[in-house]
This record gives sequence, C-alpha cells and structure tokens, in this order.
Amino acid sequence: MEKLTNPSLIQKLTARFADQISVPAEPYGLLTFETGKDTITEVLKFLKEDKDLQFNYLTDITGIHYPEKELAIGVIYHLHSLRHNIRVRIKVFLPADKPVIPTASNLWKGANWMERETYDFFGIQFEGHPDLRRILNVDEMTVFPMRREYPLEDPNRVDKKDYFFGR
Repeated sequence: MEKLTNPSLIQKLTARFADQISVPAEPYGLLTFETGKDTITEVLKFLKEDKDLQFNYLTDITGIHYPEKELAIGVIYHLHSLRHNIRVRIKVFLPADKPVIPTASNLWKGANWMERETYDFFGIQFEGHPDLRRILNVDEMTVFPMRREYPLEDPNRVDKKDYFFGR
C-alpha cells in the first residue's frame, strides 16, 4: 500500500464499515470520526490488525461530558500508526444514565489503566475489563469529578469579584 493519508483511510473505513461510522472530520489534520458502542471493538480491531493500516499504538482513552446532549458521555480513543506516522481519533457517545462500553484491554494491555482512569473520573463502565476500580480517587468516593454536574465555583465567593482585579 502506498502512503496512508486521511482520505485513503476514510475510504478504507467506509468500504469496511459503511454506515457504522459517521461524521468524519479533520480538525488540525487529525482524522476524527464517530461510531457506536456495538461496533467500537470491531473498528479498533480492524484498525490495529489490518496489514495496510497497522494502528498498533493506543495513545489515549479518555472521556468527555456534554450534559446538554441526549448522549451526554463520550469515550475518545486516540490511535497512532507508527508505520505510517498517522493518527486517528474515534468517538463513541453513550447515555449518561448507563455509560457502558466494551473494553479495549483485550486488544492493548495499556488500555487497562486508561480505562480505569476514565471510569474513575467519568463513571464509564468498560464491560469485560479485568479490574475496573478507582485508580486515582479514593474508593469511598460516590461521584465522578470530571462530569459537569456541579458548578465550578461557589457563586457567593467575594475574593473573586472583578473590582479586586481592576475590572
């Protein structure tokens, strides 16, 4: 296969997954697309094991929370093909009341701790994960601190008023 580019990668993905991937975009040159939780394992496996693509390095797994959206919780995967020096971002959106997605730790061992961190901060359950428990916060914590469920600051604080800063 010749040099892998974003258009050729989109073409290969749409040929394989057709309508199972959507919203391809290239912010800052990084190919980004969305898929569903039912197909994420198949997409990740294809990207990793396809002999022409070889996205063998899982850079990151993280979460996002958009409380105003119907599917409020997102899981973001960043993959890197070291052979072609190209990256891709995959997004999967889930309902906030049941954020459950299959684990990627059976494809990449490094996904283990990334998924634990994402669970710890966003409450996303990774089905099939070998040891899904808190990794950075205390075990007794009942909330997920990176969700946008609480105001950032106390509105009654007086030390943050603009007139203290010459505004």
